[in-house]
Amino acid sequence: MESRNGRRVVISGVGVVSPCGTGTEEFWTGLAKPVESSTARRVTGFDPAGYGLARQEYRRLDRFAQFGLAAAAQALVDAYLLPCVSADSPVRGGERVGVLIGTGMGGTSTYESQVHTLRDRGERQVSPLAVPMVMPNAVAGAVSMRWGLRGPCETVCTACATGTHAIGAAARWVASGRADIVVAGGAEAPLTGTSVAAFGAMRALSPTGLSRPFDVGRDGFCAAEGAGVVVLETLESCLSRGALPYAEIIGTGSTADAFHLTAPAPRGSGAERCMRQALNDAGLPPGEVTHVNAHGTSTPLNDAAEAVALAELFGDHQPAVTSVKGVTGHPLGAAGAIEAVAVALTYRNEMLPPTMGTTVVDPRFDLDVVRGDPRPWDPAPAMSNSFAFGGHNGTLVFSPV
Repeated sequence: MESRNGRRVVISGVGVVSPCGTGTEEFWTGLAKPVESSTARRVTGFDPAGYGLARQEYRRLDRFAQFGLAAAAQALVDAYLLPCVSADSPVRGGERVGVLIGTGMGGTSTYESQVHTLRDRGERQVSPLAVPMVMPNAVAGAVSMRWGLRGPCETVCTACATGTHAIGAAARWVASGRADIVVAGGAEAPLTGTSVAAFGAMRALSPTGLSRPFDVGRDGFCAAEGAGVVVLETLESCLSRGALPYAEIIGTGSTADAFHLTAPAPRGSGAERCMRQALNDAGLPPGEVTHVNAHGTSTPLNDAAEAVALAELFGDHQPAVTSVKGVTGHPLGAAGAIEAVAVALTYRNEMLPPTMGTTVVDPRFDLDVVRGDPRPWDPAPAMSNSFAFGGHNGTLVFSPV
């Protein structure tokens, strides 16, 4: 990674809120469980009060920010920086701790509810909290304020590549010495009536309510909500505190298709360039990668473009390919961050989660897609992809520590 000056950036803590489970144990187990048909995959049983937030506090946060705060609390506890998820005490050395948590759509539920309020009750009834609740940077600000994190605090908004871009940029902050520790990831709660209807109007949603990445019968994605957050720091810092690193981030990539508002570039050319850029940054040849956590949205065009890009990049070498969207659905700006958590847990458990919902891989794709049961895996270099509307591409390269 550029400007690392010998600094090795590792994941020391992870947190997740997702439709297949909240918390790492429930999430990891959920990755291998079949799900019911549903066009919109929602997080169930989530209680912000369980994270030490009083009712007055969490009512000032949109649902996406509540998710992000909860995932951040989990990650900080996992990294031994907080004693428990309900703690609100400042993190030691907070002036050198940064926050980089993004979102694709921000506070959509607040915005939609306030539009209804304006229409039905008039402008005097619109909440004065509407603006700070809708702002995409609301979750980053909330995390910073709750635990006194006074380093750089920023937000990324690149549609479905947001989570991956946020973690990649945060890794560069640590590598360059801009911050000692960074809380990074993505959060999303887009399942409002308007948003779901809009995705339906685009014909992006699966009419069967099933996400089947790379399957011959794939017919669209299932919109979802959730959050994923990781704690990034140098290996030296992590070990000095007694924390156990999950994996090292050794390369990042970011490119643009410059092609179309929603469709990927022909033959996945932008995606391939992004993956090559990340591998060059890591100093790795493609043949050393043994696992790819694919973007794998289950849409006809995007899966085809990614499959071609993978074939062009790896040639005869076939790393194991997975997509967790069969169970998580597609949580947009949170997707890449939730998937980074999945990759971290893959290293910890030495198992690859199956690509749920996929039964028959499209015969046009020359891919080794993990299906059925989890597959044992010897930790080695791995890659995670996110490719977004607007042509935003992001890739992370991981390595065992």
